[in-house]
Amino acid sequence: MSVVTVQLGQCGNQIGPELFSTLYHDSSGASQKTYKGFSHERFFWENSEGGLVARSVLVDMEPKVISQAITKASKSGKWKYEEKAHFCQKQGSGNNWANGYCVHGPRHEEAVEDLVRREVERCDRLSGIFAMMSVAGGTGSGVGTFITQCLRDMYPHSFILNHLTWPYRTGEVIVQNYNSVLTLSRLYHLSDALVVHENDTVHKICSQLMNIKHISICDINKVIAHQLGSMLQPAYTADSPTHYSRNPIGELLSSLACHPEYKLLSLCNIPQMSQASLAYSAYTWPGLLKHLRQMLIAKARMEEGVFKDPALYVSWLPPDGTFSSWNSPVPFNGYEKSATLVSNSQFLLKPLDDIVRKAWNMFISRAYVHQYTKFGISDEEFLDSFSVLEQIISSYTHL
Repeated sequence: MSVVTVQLGQCGNQIGPELFSTLYHDSSGASQKTYKGFSHERFFWENSEGGLVARSVLVDMEPKVISQAITKASKSGKWKYEEKAHFCQKQGSGNNWANGYCVHGPRHEEAVEDLVRREVERCDRLSGIFAMMSVAGGTGSGVGTFITQCLRDMYPHSFILNHLTWPYRTGEVIVQNYNSVLTLSRLYHLSDALVVHENDTVHKICSQLMNIKHISICDINKVIAHQLGSMLQPAYTADSPTHYSRNPIGELLSSLACHPEYKLLSLCNIPQMSQASLAYSAYTWPGLLKHLRQMLIAKARMEEGVFKDPALYVSWLPPDGTFSSWNSPVPFNGYEKSATLVSNSQFLLKPLDDIVRKAWNMFISRAYVHQYTKFGISDEEFLDSFSVLEQIISSYTHL
């Protein structure tokens, strides 16, 4: 079963090529042909010349980043994007969620839907749609939310998994908290689950674990791609213990997001280190699992038979529904041993509460509200969004 990826806005179109490169290099270096075949079928299709083409649609309201992504993939000589599987315009969304959602989204709805439909029709069986976007800007958040809404209408019975990049807390865009609130409140009803990466956390991984002195956006995107790849690549699961799962997104969501009130997924991966240190690593499986358990208990997103403790889980979950173990005999992305923890927990409670608090303080002082109302977003819609997120915060607080 195949996954169609939709890359939205600058952020989605910068992480996307890194993710496909990670998936390609991991599977191409694998010793098992079965692993390689499953991975390629899941994320690529073969053109008439036998080359690998990503199952992806690229969407942005400016051409620069999409052009860079297509060129980078082609120059790799390993895989590429389909020549007509992208949509861009000459004018961006001005970091305004309302401009993206109310103007650009509806204006270009049919063109984007047609591109996604073409990619879906190339799949023998669709496992789900993986949409990648930021919550801070205008196109990724605004157009991304509108496109997710369209995808839900087009494919009401398919899984939709959104990957969201949260901005630095110190601020990238003055209205990033408004954009985040409006995005999260709507995606919570549209998506089956939201996998979140925080820029602050990934920056710390680059600095403290990978010893990168001058951290670039590319470095951050590579870490995010590595973690996402570790979650998406073929694995033996509880439902398919002797062969690779054919429905990865379905099994992931049925294990982690079975309740509509709880859809925020966080992702931890260990070890993460510089390439120079890989040859000297001496991790053991018990040691890695112990680290992950400590991270879960401490709500730590960095590395600072272990998961069967009932104290880790809510009381209303049955014992066999609390923890699911996936494994693969193939080392991931150059690491002899690595472990990934995907959890639906209180990991993201504090950063979410911070976003809502900052946005509310701006809203009650009427800061920049006129930039949204001029595109048709009313005060009532803001209040509804705050109400949705307050309910989410309350639900996770009482877990």
